[in-house]
Amino acid sequence: MKRRDTADALLKAAEAEFNARGFNGTDTNRIARRAGFAPQTFYRHFTDKTAIFLAVYERWWRSESAAIAAILEARGGLSRVADTLIAFHVKWRGFRRSLRHLAVEDERVRAARRVARKAQIASARRLLPKARRGDAEILAALLVLERLCDAIAEDEFEGLGIGAAAARRTVIAALEKLEAR
Repeated sequence: MKRRDTADALLKAAEAEFNARGFNGTDTNRIARRAGFAPQTFYRHFTDKTAIFLAVYERWWRSESAAIAAILEARGGLSRVADTLIAFHVKWRGFRRSLRHLAVEDERVRAARRVARKAQIASARRLLPKARRGDAEILAALLVLERLCDAIAEDEFEGLGIGAAAARRTVIAALEKLEAR
């Protein structure tokens, strides 16, 4: 197997492990075995568990950003954007739970989040040219969207008797606010 294919297999295994078990619920040996490799193979590609977590995070946010960009560039509408955001957060709820936790505790994770946030702000500027807002306003809107989608993924709305349709409408409303002049 080529080095790149091995790294990709490890990343896919790490995605599944982090999403199913969380960061603290897995280890590098488990990731390697899930990918079909001996545990020492992991360290030929990643320095530690945090390094592969960060690689998974980058793949995640870049794929989410690309999906949103594709919808907006095709003029697919904010309801499709909302559905896509919610779907990403639901599918990755376990991973995102670990991400929120690690962002508080680990400077490498905070630094990676800053990179992702800057890219999201730049993307919002490019894709929503009508939204003439400063970086602080765009970031605030992105944080609101992220929190809403995480709350939907974690069933916080349903736990309070608020249905999925109403929860979805809150995400659409936040997107409309971001897009508005």
